[in-house]
Amino acid sequence: MTDYATAVARYFEAWNATGPEALAKAVAAAWTEDGGYTDPLADVRGHERLAAVIAGAHEQFPGFEFRPLGSVDGHHAIARFSWELVAPDGSAPVAGSDVITLAEDGRIRSVLGFLDRVPTAA
Repeated sequence: MTDYATAVARYFEAWNATGPEALAKAVAAAWTEDGGYTDPLADVRGHERLAAVIAGAHEQFPGFEFRPLGSVDGHHAIARFSWELVAPDGSAPVAGSDVITLAEDGRIRSVLGFLDRVPTAA
């Protein structure tokens, strides 16, 4: 049986890691070496590029935290879940849904991300 909740918890640990060393360690724990991430803004493979995308999100949204919305749903080696990006004031201007494919070791092989809510330009 696949442990979807653990894989998704590691995913959020990676997205919320700060500092290059902690981020590199969290990405390696969450993704396979050739793991990928694709959403409307990025399409990358490999730990170094994954860490760069996450670091870029932290630069764009300093002090924000990624949090799960609802529960994880999965079958076979595939899981889906929703999330939100929460500001220090508690607002959540960004939200999305992701579908992940897991490798046999429980780490993420691929992520397909969708943005469900994004800030509008003024």
